[in-house]
Amino acid sequence: MNPYQQMVSEYARLAKEGKAYPLGGFAPLPRPAIAKDAPKVLIFSPHPDDEVIIGGLALRLMREAKWNVINVAVTQGRIKQRQPERLAELEACCNCIGFGLQTTVPNGLERITVNTRDDEPGHWAQAVDVIAKILAQHKPRVILFPHDNDWNSSHIGTHYLVMDALKSLPAEFTCYAAETEFWGAMATPNLIVEISPEELGDLITALTFHAGEVKRNPYHLSLPAWMQDNVRRGGEVAGGQGAAPPDFAFATLYRLRKWENGKLEKMYDGGRQLPSGANAGDLFP
Repeated sequence: MNPYQQMVSEYARLAKEGKAYPLGGFAPLPRPAIAKDAPKVLIFSPHPDDEVIIGGLALRLMREAKWNVINVAVTQGRIKQRQPERLAELEACCNCIGFGLQTTVPNGLERITVNTRDDEPGHWAQAVDVIAKILAQHKPRVILFPHDNDWNSSHIGTHYLVMDALKSLPAEFTCYAAETEFWGAMATPNLIVEISPEELGDLITALTFHAGEVKRNPYHLSLPAWMQDNVRRGGEVAGGQGAAPPDFAFATLYRLRKWENGKLEKMYDGGRQLPSGANAGDLFP
């Protein structure tokens, strides 16, 4: 048999078979002991489920550097009737993967979009204040949040929400900022983070606790393909046009900069790779 026909047939078979796999109900995954004074990583998630979709870097920081990862649930989704259920699913997901969870307000922040930022300044200012207080409370070493063109209106809104909150803090506030992508690809990512098959399996396992969402759209089953494509694209856009892609099976792309002096500052020229076996904490001196 043509090996490529066999390869594609296996992809298709597993994608179909995966629809019958269980959703949630798995035991918590192994996690290291985290010191009380460990550096903190905050993931600003536009929706419940983003925390593990883009959370490969955070997972590696938790496991390799033993840092304290906390997911900030910016919203609990748009459909009000589903918000309590989505919070319960999120709690179960975070418990499985080992992330802490920080809510914003009861049922999550609402209308976090650029239109709200432009048309409802009072509502927007209240939301910015919520995020600013979370940043000031935790003093994170690293934050993850969507880039400014991540297509989905709540993802783009969350980008500007976090940026406005950072701008409202005292000038001496600093942290590393890793912008994330899912719905829309970044034009200028500069960091390719290898995700091992075991780590990807763990992320997907945790993602299945968002059962209501993945029943509607089984995007947990396409996560490996997305991470494979990140390797293809990242080798060029972060490594340089015509550069050889890294020898990774799976990866997540980020744009890493540092917030200091009241703005995002470039950290280095060109792209950087974080292979498995390296300690993710070494990215953040």
